[in-house]
Amino acid sequence: MSDPSPAPGADRSGPIRVVIVDDHSIVRAGLHALLDARPELIVVAEADSGAAALAVVAEQGPDVVLCDLRLGAGLDGVGVTRTLRAAGPDAPAVLILTTYDHDADIVRAVEAGAAGYLLKDADPDQLVAAIVGAAGGERIYSDTMNQRVIETMRTRRAGLSDRELEALALVAGGMSNREVARAMFVSEATVKTHLNHAFTKLGVDSRTAAVAAARSAGLIG
Repeated sequence: MSDPSPAPGADRSGPIRVVIVDDHSIVRAGLHALLDARPELIVVAEADSGAAALAVVAEQGPDVVLCDLRLGAGLDGVGVTRTLRAAGPDAPAVLILTTYDHDADIVRAVEAGAAGYLLKDADPDQLVAAIVGAAGGERIYSDTMNQRVIETMRTRRAGLSDRELEALALVAGGMSNREVARAMFVSEATVKTHLNHAFTKLGVDSRTAAVAAARSAGLIG
């Protein structure tokens, strides 16, 4: 009978233990083959859902969980991250690996405690380096991504009202102030007031910049 797997975060020698979480079997197979070909890594389990991920992590005690952002019904990658990290300092590091390069998703991952956020078109060596870094306690975010997170969180803290966001969304759709006023059933002066308040809160001085900032933060489509 083999020895039980060590608890997450326990001291161990040998390769870094990885769990792959993705709802697409082809993606899991590709990642499994890629990572197992590296002597410093070993894939100890796969999971195709958030619930399955929590179960295999509890069973296998990995160093790093490589988790997709979108996992179908149930817990998504951020939910998995938040649940695992809530277990305390011995919890495994979680790297989000996704096709979604959205600022709002990146911020959600950061807030949940993810060690990093990588895109699926990342170079294999970059992915391996990120896993090794995460296992060593590093945060795997590029300077550009860090800046995007800072800007997005700043915008969220700006506290735009529902009416200010509605006005910005209509402006983003190409409407003039007069058209926005008609759509919102308010005066054109009121629209200008909403937009001016939004400019101030976002730290911008134009309609174009305000729309760009709100879109970047995931506040409007």
